[in-house]
Amino acid sequence: MTNFDLEEELRPNLSSGEKLIWTGKPKTGIVFRSSDAFMIPFSLLWGGFALFWETSVITTGAPFFFKLWGIPFVLVGLYIIVGRFFVDAKKRANTIYGITPDRIIIKSGIFSRDIKSLNIRTLSEITINQKANNSGTITLGPADIRYSMMQGMEFPGAKQPPRLEFIEDVKNVYDKIIDLQKQK
Repeated sequence: MTNFDLEEELRPNLSSGEKLIWTGKPKTGIVFRSSDAFMIPFSLLWGGFALFWETSVITTGAPFFFKLWGIPFVLVGLYIIVGRFFVDAKKRANTIYGITPDRIIIKSGIFSRDIKSLNIRTLSEITINQKANNSGTITLGPADIRYSMMQGMEFPGAKQPPRLEFIEDVKNVYDKIIDLQKQK
């Protein structure tokens, strides 16, 4: 998508007279995160044990209840081994970021469009994570250490702060946000 296309996509979410200063999209496709150093081995252990359990129960003629009991664990294992990468890639493909003089807009979602609007001047904490190629992520709010191992995964009740993830020229975008916070 070009910047013009991104602006057109965000235009219905702007107030009258509100102008976009910057628009962007996260990197698309399958992406590995630092949290995968923990999640990949964990998912393989979980999935491996769940498959072992289910195979053992089926081949030994255990009661029907035990056969049913293992199915959700196998499905969760398949999701955290493989499925989460595809869900994350689809969500990022549908995500658009915008910055106006007053707020940051994050439009995302897989089956429906969720729109987050964050007042720039009331953001309590802004963190930048910049890579050598000048891409990176800006976290908008305090990060909860309990969820740092689950980046890119969403669980019920696990609220992570909003992010402008995997964007190009991240330092430039960060500087724009800081400059807007300083303005009255």
